Amino acid sequence: MNLLYDEVEEELRAAVRKLLHDRSPASAVLARVTTGAGDDLALWRALAVDLGAAGVREGGGSLREVAVVLEELGRAVAPVPYLGSAVLAATALGEQAGLLADGERIGALAVPFSRGPGRGGTSPVTVSDGRLTGRITSVADAGSADLLVVPGPHGELWLVERGFTVQPRTSLDLTRPLVDVLLDGTPGRLLTEDPAVLEHALRTGAGLLAAEQLGIAEWCLATTVEYLKERRQFNRPVGSFQALKHRLADLWLEVVGARAAARAAADALATGAADAAVLVAVAAAHCGTVAVRAAEECVQLHGGIGMTWEHPAHLYLKRAKADQLALGTPGQHRATLAELVDLPAA
Repeated sequence: MNLLYDEVEEELRAAVRKLLHDRSPASAVLARVTTGAGDDLALWRALAVDLGAAGVREGGGSLREVAVVLEELGRAVAPVPYLGSAVLAATALGEQAGLLADGERIGALAVPFSRGPGRGGTSPVTVSDGRLTGRITSVADAGSADLLVVPGPHGELWLVERGFTVQPRTSLDLTRPLVDVLLDGTPGRLLTEDPAVLEHALRTGAGLLAAEQLGIAEWCLATTVEYLKERRQFNRPVGSFQALKHRLADLWLEVVGARAAARAAADALATGAADAAVLVAVAAAHCGTVAVRAAEECVQLHGGIGMTWEHPAHLYLKRAKADQLALGTPGQHRATLAELVDLPAA
């Protein structure tokens, strides 16, 4: 296992970070959520089409590179459907992931965003003669989707390219809108009858979501440190106070641990390691909690300005909390981990 970033990954990081710095600064994200504009499709095109980030795997890369992209998207709380399209839907499509590789089309996996791997669940969709009917609630990244991958009643997956409608829901995270997907005799094409494909897509999504959570935590820590260097009380920088130094040191240790866990999960998924499910469960259980703690510390240690709508700290707290509940809660992942390592409950 290699937890370090190689040269290609660092070059990809630099390209994505520059794009987000130029096209999606905090002020632009704040402006979008104020107006309820939803996904930034111009930014999506620049990222997915021009930069080629939607087809990283098809272009010879791996899930390690996808994780790097997600780290940067988390660091910028970018309002683009990358997780839903390039990760969840593309993984569920399997050999037909090329439908989304050029970034011209956006896909979504039509499951509630709270559904995680290893927890089972039934589909609300019924199928009759290749036509799908049902309502799937709280689906992420489906508001901008051109196609859907829809689980059927027996765990099979269907490709839906037309005839579906969406209804917006109120989401805590304003940078990642949720919608209800409505199917009413909608034609679908069977992709696979193997329910393990859906489980693999959910596990991949949960493992790579940890990379996004790492990006959130890193931005919150770095931004807070810089602010405490500049903010002064009693004629000295606030960051020089020992109590705050201890809090930041503790948070730094947690972020370092989250980085190791997220990188281990991404590497295991990329290489198809035998213990990938264990490493994903560890990362998903740990990184979400660290991201929320880092965002809470960011808001609190910024003082009054951290509580205002004009400062982006609230965007990171909302994204962190929403991510913590997405694709399985930390508690659910810990329960899954216990089963995987044969650790009986008390």
